[in-house]
Amino acid sequence: MTKTGFFSTMKPSLLTLTIGGFCIGMTEFMMMGVLPDVASSLNVSIPTAGHLISIYALGVVIGAPLLVALSGKFSPKKVLMTLMLMFMVFNSLFTLAPNYQLLMLARFFAGLPHGAFFGMGAVVASKLAEPGREARAVSVMFAGLTIANIIGVPLGTYIGHNLSWRVSFFIIAAVALIAALSIKKWMPDVKTSSENSFRENVKAFGKAEPWLIIGISAIGTGGLFAWISYIAPLMTEVAKFSSNMITVIMIIAGIGMAVGNFIGGRLADRFSPLKTTGILLLSMIGSLIIVSQVSSYQPAAILMTFITGAIAFAVIAPMQMLMINAAKGSEMLASAALQASANMGNALGAFLGGLPIAAGFGYTSPEYMGVGMAFIGFLFCGFIAIRNKKQTQQDILIESIPVKTNVKTIVQQNLSYESNIH
Repeated sequence: MTKTGFFSTMKPSLLTLTIGGFCIGMTEFMMMGVLPDVASSLNVSIPTAGHLISIYALGVVIGAPLLVALSGKFSPKKVLMTLMLMFMVFNSLFTLAPNYQLLMLARFFAGLPHGAFFGMGAVVASKLAEPGREARAVSVMFAGLTIANIIGVPLGTYIGHNLSWRVSFFIIAAVALIAALSIKKWMPDVKTSSENSFRENVKAFGKAEPWLIIGISAIGTGGLFAWISYIAPLMTEVAKFSSNMITVIMIIAGIGMAVGNFIGGRLADRFSPLKTTGILLLSMIGSLIIVSQVSSYQPAAILMTFITGAIAFAVIAPMQMLMINAAKGSEMLASAALQASANMGNALGAFLGGLPIAAGFGYTSPEYMGVGMAFIGFLFCGFIAIRNKKQTQQDILIESIPVKTNVKTIVQQNLSYESNIH
């Protein structure tokens, strides 16, 4: 394969981030597979055990901006190593916790490094990439998340069912240690703009664009979770697959996610992160509508599982690059905030997707909630495009004014003032 091919992106430094992503993917998603085993071993109900999923998401939301803010004066290499070591420690404690309360505590702390690792890792990956291949480099890191869904989560779930869920989480701790050691060996010291103070970094959020991107993440991508949170009953009750097929179906979804992840990176590099994000959200709308209509036909249900998974994960790298480009000088904090908002999308999609089921509309109804969420995300993309167009027109007008700098400055200030009012 030539230098422009896929494997040119697979540098050892980027693969260290892939290992970290694999570890995080197992930590986040494996709990869903072993939830009945955890509930049984603790003598609690499945909904009560399900709080271990929610408390992890809360840890992600709190930890993403907090840890990035606290680590601003340290090198990204040292911070990424530390975050993986935190994963190792708290997942180890999770395997040893003797009761529900301590499991909740360990699970919360295990969630803290999640968003910070992906947020900081995305910025580092873009810095390590060749010019014009930044989004592809970011997708290499998120590939770990998709590989975890294909291999790690099914394997961990099998071990949890047949041996012990504690062994499964001990494996995660071991993978976290491997990730930390690989970062130490292969990750170069990367200079970023993280030397700004926390107050300076927060200034990036004084503009509308980062908030619109957070809206895309927290609402638009919630369409994925409205679908996948209820994929098991959709496949067993509507498509009439046996429960034994759910693991296979989840692997198919994971393969789709892996394919979509790399396609999304290539599309964002070739076109633009904003255009790619908007097109993919429109594609998600179409895909979810089709899912709701064809899920009673098993071959079509399987095909759409792959396609919907691919579209859902294709949007990750473009959206991450969109945020990095919108928050120059504050990339680390903004990227971590995006990860926190993505977990809000996880919770929001699952919650809203469950409402029509509870109201008796059936297991295809969450897809329509997902359609609405994806459409709102698309509208946010449109708002960003309109703002960018206005800014470009202002820049052209300013550049067309003859040489007198003081006149240009006055016009620029007036245009900026009017733009802020509107």
